[in-house]
Amino acid sequence: MDFKTKSAVSVLCVVLSILNIIHNAQGLAVMSLDIGSEWMKVAIVSPGVPMEIALNRESQRKTPVVVAFRDGERVFGDPALTIGVRFPEKTFMYLLDVIGKKIDNPLVDLYKKRFPYYDIKATEDRQSILFTHPEGMEFTVEELVAMILKQAQEIAQKAAGQPIKDAVITVPPFFNQAERRAMLQAAKLSGLNVLQLINSNTAVALNYGVFRRRDFNETPTNILFYDMGAGSTVATIATYQLVKSKETGEVSPQLTIKGVGFDHTLGGLEMQLRLREFLATAFNNAKKTSTDVFTNKRAMAKLLKEAGRVKKVLSANTDHIAQVESLLDDKDFKTPISRTEFEELCSDLFERVTKPVEAALKSANLDLVHIDQVILAGSGTRVPKVQQKLMDYIKKSELGKSLNTDESATLGAAYQAAYLSKGFKVKTFLIRDANIFPIQVDFQREYELEDKTTGIKTVKRILFSRNNLIPMKKIMTFNRHVKDFEFYVNYGDLGFLSDFELQALGPLNITKITLSGVEAAIKKHMSQNTEYKGVKAHFRVDESGILNLDEVESVFEKTEEESPESRLESAFTKLGSTLGRLFSGSSEDNEPKDEQPADGKTDDATKSSESKKEGVKPQNETKEEAKNATETKKEIKIVTVKEPLTSVQEFLDLKHLDEDVMEKSSKKLKELNEHDQARLAKAKAKNALESFIVETRDRLYRDEYEKASTDEERSSILQKLSEVGDWLEYESDDATTEIFKSKVNDLKKMTKDLFERVKEHRDRPEALKALKDMLNISRVFLTSARNVSEDDQIFTEVEMKTLENLITETKQWLEENEKEQESIPLSEAPKLTIKLIGEKVANLDREVKYLINKARFAQPLKKKTPEKETKKNESAKNDTESDNIIAENENVTVEAEKAEVNKDEAPSIDSPDVVDSTVEDTSIPTGEDTITPSPSSVPGQDDEHSEL
Repeated sequence: MDFKTKSAVSVLCVVLSILNIIHNAQGLAVMSLDIGSEWMKVAIVSPGVPMEIALNRESQRKTPVVVAFRDGERVFGDPALTIGVRFPEKTFMYLLDVIGKKIDNPLVDLYKKRFPYYDIKATEDRQSILFTHPEGMEFTVEELVAMILKQAQEIAQKAAGQPIKDAVITVPPFFNQAERRAMLQAAKLSGLNVLQLINSNTAVALNYGVFRRRDFNETPTNILFYDMGAGSTVATIATYQLVKSKETGEVSPQLTIKGVGFDHTLGGLEMQLRLREFLATAFNNAKKTSTDVFTNKRAMAKLLKEAGRVKKVLSANTDHIAQVESLLDDKDFKTPISRTEFEELCSDLFERVTKPVEAALKSANLDLVHIDQVILAGSGTRVPKVQQKLMDYIKKSELGKSLNTDESATLGAAYQAAYLSKGFKVKTFLIRDANIFPIQVDFQREYELEDKTTGIKTVKRILFSRNNLIPMKKIMTFNRHVKDFEFYVNYGDLGFLSDFELQALGPLNITKITLSGVEAAIKKHMSQNTEYKGVKAHFRVDESGILNLDEVESVFEKTEEESPESRLESAFTKLGSTLGRLFSGSSEDNEPKDEQPADGKTDDATKSSESKKEGVKPQNETKEEAKNATETKKEIKIVTVKEPLTSVQEFLDLKHLDEDVMEKSSKKLKELNEHDQARLAKAKAKNALESFIVETRDRLYRDEYEKASTDEERSSILQKLSEVGDWLEYESDDATTEIFKSKVNDLKKMTKDLFERVKEHRDRPEALKALKDMLNISRVFLTSARNVSEDDQIFTEVEMKTLENLITETKQWLEENEKEQESIPLSEAPKLTIKLIGEKVANLDREVKYLINKARFAQPLKKKTPEKETKKNESAKNDTESDNIIAENENVTVEAEKAEVNKDEAPSIDSPDVVDSTVEDTSIPTGEDTITPSPSSVPGQDDEHSEL
């Protein structure tokens, strides 16, 4: 392969690498969503954008978790809140408080009491919440939450400028199994791929630790995070320290959740509701109308909004005035309120402020002296009385306020999303979350009574204890079941919960699991040398805190005689397996795993088997037998045989959404999305028509448009604009998107010539300046080329003459056309157009560049030769003939050089200078972005990741 071919291939590889990187970068973006009772915040991580909060349509950093339906239109966010004041029964909010709950849950009763204008009933199959809209529509909580998630996805995609599917979503740490599964189903309906459901308190702690990783060492640092939001309060004790990985030996910081305490109903919403009741009572006491304000849902919605505003103001001021215009029966309302009155209204709530902290300390088995710092999170902690109560309890001079109370969880979840995504390389920050609610397995077992009859007793075995670190795997063995059986997975001892919290948790039974194939497996594998080891159930609590039953199997141990050859082969097999696990770095091997028997005691056969495994000789084995075994060089090998069993899982806490129900809900949401898109397209087309009419009218009265048009032309355009404007105002209600677009196109065609003339007149001076500058540059270059000495000249006379003629022709053309254009009225089509001027500039530019490129590598046309001694007897004729031959050779050289360089083509890639220039132009400049696209697609390179 010659140099030219190699250079071409090199340049091609660089170009392909750049294209592949750009292509891969388009699919790298991930998002995080911190969804709470009242607000949601969205963050994105994309190439060049490390952890940024995405702004919504109103350019706000947080969006109300609200969806409203009115007159066939669906509205989200702040516009939905506006509708909610006038039509509260058509606006759904605080949905996270009732997701994954049955109709008989006390939290659902509290929700109905807080928002009496909602029409709520139970679904037939699941007994979950079903909202009925006044216009006849019905929505499950999962469907409404899916709409909110879809809205969050659109916010993230608009900020990232590309599609986003992968997301990390926060949930309250006290969410049970049913609530977590419901969130995943809502995300599936929205089209999001959930990388992880991360507990909101863990996300806050991660955000705190990521930016302080250098402050941690091998000594544990205990931080108490106090998070009071709109709907609930959570206190978390998190421990930070550096740990060394057993697999890689890498030292990384680790976040461990030690203890969690919470209060389901303590938050800013309850304080706001207390204020609403106070304001409503004050209005009734004013006797402005005979109507009871409590009976008017619209008036109560207005008071709830005003109560929220007053609560925020009183956090910074001691006194304020609450006022609502036309609250009821056209009567205005206005009343003063002080912070002291507000604190008296919520005095019982403030007494509960420290309870989650006490629960968290007890859960972690720590005292306040072990806490290094207390950090506030959540908007509810801005209430002065809350901070005062905390400071009095922890007996510290100040509270930590270094976190952004609104966005810390969002940013922590965004970091985790980047870590879990395949497109970014993130510095490792290990997370060990805690399982708040213990989980146990309940099953029945036969036992023998004194009268030789059999009885049935229920056995309970703890599977995952309280505060077990997750993710974690556990294996439970049922070693006395020889027939098909069933067992239950339930919540364990919940004595640490209050009566209300225990009822709010819902059903204590999680799942019922029915196993089949046990007896068939025993018949299949049991033989003389086989021992039955029971049924092993593999459980796992994943990163999202959801319990999974991965597999169930019957296990048998079979004894065989092993020859020396097979032992050697087995040794190599084990060695290969060990090396494979070492280099594979399997994630499953890194997860904690535990195995425990469910039946408590093992039988004699099991003990005998264990003795064989450990190499312990039974007592009845004689020395002679041991000698004979040594002589025969044969040993006993134990082979484990596993037979998969069929398991059927039935959810008892909240029935799983069937595929048919999911498909029906997906179809409903798809129709709503398509309707929204069509409505937005129509509104966009209508706005475009209206904007064009307004802008064109304004333009026609500008000086440059008046000069470029005749009175008749402007009158015709104005008349058409007036006709379309009247149609738009009075007759366009039933018009389609296509009609609006056609109206815009008609107007654009009518005004096209005028707009082009104005553009030509506006841009011509700049274009003429560019052409004159090019003429000047060309003239200077030509003069410099002609001043080069004859011996150093690299340009032929033909080349310089060509450039000179082009300069002369262009200058003459310019002078003639400028005079002609000056004589043409501005209202007529111009002769000297921008396009023609650009062509002249391009011609000059091409000719000059050709000569400049030739100068980079060409040799002088006439080379100097050393003087030679001439013989005295050489005749003058021979001298003359020699000179003629040299001249002819020079002419040939000139023509050859001219043939090699084509003016319309780029210079040869054989030139080292040209190759260097090409590579430099196509290289990617190194920036300081924290996150960069993965270069894994570059040929010849190993797969790598972007680094955060």
